[in-house]
Amino acid sequence: MPITRRLSLLVIAAVLAGCASAPVSQSTVGAYRDTIELGGRLSVNYLKEGQPDSLTGNFTWSQQPGRIDVTLSSSFSQLAAISVTPQQATLTQAGREPLVAQDIDTLTAQALGWQLPVAGLRDWLQGYAVGADGKRFAASPANNTVYTRDGWRLRFASWQDETAAHPLPKRIDAARTTASGELEIRIIIGPSNS
Repeated sequence: MPITRRLSLLVIAAVLAGCASAPVSQSTVGAYRDTIELGGRLSVNYLKEGQPDSLTGNFTWSQQPGRIDVTLSSSFSQLAAISVTPQQATLTQAGREPLVAQDIDTLTAQALGWQLPVAGLRDWLQGYAVGADGKRFAASPANNTVYTRDGWRLRFASWQDETAAHPLPKRIDAARTTASGELEIRIIIGPSNS
């Protein structure tokens, strides 16, 4: 499999597998925004056939009620675009037919041959998660680590503005043990455009 295809598929899996999670209502969490535009850098460390491997790429994230669009790129070109709606998830790569599935988990399984359920990334990008106890977790500089209900260890390592009432994360470190070994994801978020 060519490196750009492998990069785009694994980055897509890491970034998007959880985008179909139910949105949080404004009344539940005051600082949560249904509409955001942001970008950043993503790195993934994983084991492939028992050997350590890693990938990096840039992303843009556009979220609005009922839709998420993500573009993944390397330093030189766009690698892939993903659109997720309640009805379907679509992966588009240059020179290839679009891959469409009923949801992001199914799309991930089609693209990779296995599912990587990251059930809450849209929350993570804003400093929230669902803890192992099933309760809502709101990260802060003083309370920045949580184990999620679906097995992720999250650490909100740095913040865009620590003095804000609910600061937005700048760096998120996520790790999970899978059947293939340890999977580590680092997300560096740029300033929000919205």
